[in-house]
Amino acid sequence: MTKIDDLVLNGKSFLENGDFDKALSFFEQALLLDSKNPDLWNFKGTALRSMGRYAESMECFNNSLKLDPRDKFSS
Repeated sequence: MTKIDDLVLNGKSFLENGDFDKALSFFEQALLLDSKNPDLWNFKGTALRSMGRYAESMECFNNSLKLDPRDKFSS
């Protein structure tokens, strides 16, 4: 498992448990390692949306779509 995989796994765990701040932190760390990964932008967007930070979450989803216009998981 790569460092990014570990960060995403931790982020998803915190997201599922409702700790959105910690989830966001892990997804942001993963993005520092690979900012061209549309899935990472989606994870960050989901965490932000869960926190009620809708404008920021839309920016993340838009970044994901810029990287992969056919991304069916982009919210």
